[in-house]
Amino acid sequence: MLFISLWFITQTQAQQQNVIWTSQSKNSSESMPVGGGDIGVNVWVENGAVYLYLSRSGTFDENNTLLKLGRVKLKLSPNPFEGKTFKQELILKDGYVQITGVKDDLNAQVNVWVDVFKPIVNLEVKANKNIIAEASYESWRFYDKLTKGRENQQNSYKWAPQGDVKTLKDKIAFKGNEIHFYHQNTNQTVFDVTVKQQGLESYKSTMFNPLKGLIFGGSMSGKNMITSGMYDGNYLGTPFQAWKLKSAKPAKSHLVLIALNISNNSIDEWNSNLDDLKYKSTANYLKAQQTTKTWWNNYWNKSFIYINSSDTLANQVGKNYQLFRYMLGANAKGNWPTKFNGGLFTYDPILTDTSFKFTPDFRNWGGGAHTAQNQRLVYWPMLKSGDFEMMKPQFDFYLNILKNAEIRTEAAWGHKGGSFTEQIENFGLPNPTEYGWKRPADFNKGMEYNAWLEYEWDTVLEFCMMILETERYNGENIQKYMPLIESSLTFFKEHYTYLAKQRGAKALDANGYLVLYPGSAAETYKMAYNATSTIAGLKTVLQRLIELKSASEEQKQNWKAMLNTIPPISFREFNGKPTISPAKLWERINNAESPQLYPVFPWGIYGVGKPGLDTAINTYQLDTDVLKFRSHIGWKQDNIFAAKLGLTEEAARLTILKLKDSGRRFPAFWGPGYDWTPDHNWGGSGMIGLQEMLMQCDGAKIMLFPAWPKTWDVHFKLHAPYQTTVEGTLKNGKVESLKVMPEVRTKDIMLMIE
Repeated sequence: MLFISLWFITQTQAQQQNVIWTSQSKNSSESMPVGGGDIGVNVWVENGAVYLYLSRSGTFDENNTLLKLGRVKLKLSPNPFEGKTFKQELILKDGYVQITGVKDDLNAQVNVWVDVFKPIVNLEVKANKNIIAEASYESWRFYDKLTKGRENQQNSYKWAPQGDVKTLKDKIAFKGNEIHFYHQNTNQTVFDVTVKQQGLESYKSTMFNPLKGLIFGGSMSGKNMITSGMYDGNYLGTPFQAWKLKSAKPAKSHLVLIALNISNNSIDEWNSNLDDLKYKSTANYLKAQQTTKTWWNNYWNKSFIYINSSDTLANQVGKNYQLFRYMLGANAKGNWPTKFNGGLFTYDPILTDTSFKFTPDFRNWGGGAHTAQNQRLVYWPMLKSGDFEMMKPQFDFYLNILKNAEIRTEAAWGHKGGSFTEQIENFGLPNPTEYGWKRPADFNKGMEYNAWLEYEWDTVLEFCMMILETERYNGENIQKYMPLIESSLTFFKEHYTYLAKQRGAKALDANGYLVLYPGSAAETYKMAYNATSTIAGLKTVLQRLIELKSASEEQKQNWKAMLNTIPPISFREFNGKPTISPAKLWERINNAESPQLYPVFPWGIYGVGKPGLDTAINTYQLDTDVLKFRSHIGWKQDNIFAAKLGLTEEAARLTILKLKDSGRRFPAFWGPGYDWTPDHNWGGSGMIGLQEMLMQCDGAKIMLFPAWPKTWDVHFKLHAPYQTTVEGTLKNGKVESLKVMPEVRTKDIMLMIE
């Protein structure tokens, strides 16, 4: 076994680059992310004041907008940030932001960190002289606000609100020497509207409803700080009111503590839990600070990719891979998945699109509505980075809504299985606007009246596969998710048997296969017959289930029987060469995806070292639709396809386009792409592609550097199946060190670089 050289230790330290700014920011678009647990905070210094946007996973209001929890403004007097020396630094290793300023003989520092294990945001102020600290809680939700036009894209009504839609005001008040703020959902929410729209009212009392009575908010207090009145203001066109705390007397150190709480219980219990949270935080402050730093240290030791190259853009790729993984780490312990359209780090929308003169709560494509094709790209890279804990919220999302998905299947079609649509609410029903308000009277209640989304319900198979892969990669116990996987498969078996019997006397075709019609190959090839993406997903999930050691023989026989009914993938020719077809037949093209390459990724049927690689490469290089749709923007995954096919030069080109600096002040704030800023499926697809360039796994085989440029020196640590980690270094095209744990897995390594 070779060990890591001193050269690469030096390069590792250099490549885990802290983000450092030596000038203040113009506005919130030039903010820096800091987070932990399930809290994300945008931090910036503007006109001498420190600002924070507060976000937390799961803060869904009546309309399913993912509301921020307010803005905090910190001012110091005398003000060290009015001098000539300024520095703001994201210290990645320990997971916090440090801001320093010097004016004359005053030197002060503000540290912003989030407790990973308790929902607490901490602002520490330290100075060499006594100063006054003034902390204000600013809220734009001090009145009931009518949301009009495109602003409703932030909620589940999107472009078709049914009557007036309002973002209801928060309750904000001084309580002793603290500021308390919270939003409590009414009993009637968009859940009730959607259930009625989709003809499910008779089932409503038994359905999962995460919105009813939900309370979220928190408190802000300061060590030796007292209340100091209110003021009004306007930030980027949005009016706000502010509640202010101020130091009781000048001091060299100050501490502002923001405790955040979410509950579905009574407001009395919510307040009691909040008080308990604050007590535990102040009683164990130093211990909490150390355990948080230790968590982040372990996070970085668990997995990394550090690139050192003469190509500065390649170095940006390595740096931004780490920065985006940092952003994902802010929701490691949330009850809800990280949203593809901004995660926990959105900011004022007018700074992304000047026509969007809306509040900081805005994000395009909804708050509680999830787009499955986009969400998957946020979560696939977590397997190779070993972030299995972070995948749980996404898996639980589907498990929690399983019952509702099964209810709607039974109600609409009278058969079993969970029907999970593409644009799905956090309570498991189709987004009401995508479902369609103006529907033909006799249109089937189970169907979305929508040209993009009709018959697209196979993306859940990717999350089923991710669950299965956590068992293979990390030995996770996945028994609680087996009902979800089985129900998802049951839907396809039952539904396409049901549709066939609606058309004729036979449930299967002449070869004994299911007739997967009507279907959809992603959102692109519509009214498809035997969509390749669906076939590849069903085959791969069933084959993986059959390999489960924990499964009974009866289960395996049932899965084998279903596998025998899945039709083969279809092919077509370009320039006389065979390529993978997106489906056997289709009626129209609606979007710009390439599902003919889904057998490459995510399903891994074709790839380096596998049969049919030439056919898959033909598809990538010759299919006119694939060529027309090629891009690096947003959710596009051509970089992943190229890597999986071993096309090194192409994979490097597209990965650089994906993961180079965003053009915004924070390098990993990509977007908006097709969605919003920061675009998390842009970052996620970039991560996947970079990982696949470095390491691909096929059964027990671990192929290293299958699409890696020789000129990119790299030190990496990635996770492979069967609880394996691979840490290696490549310098000048030569493998300098390789450490495989457990060591017995070294025999399964295949070096693909010449």
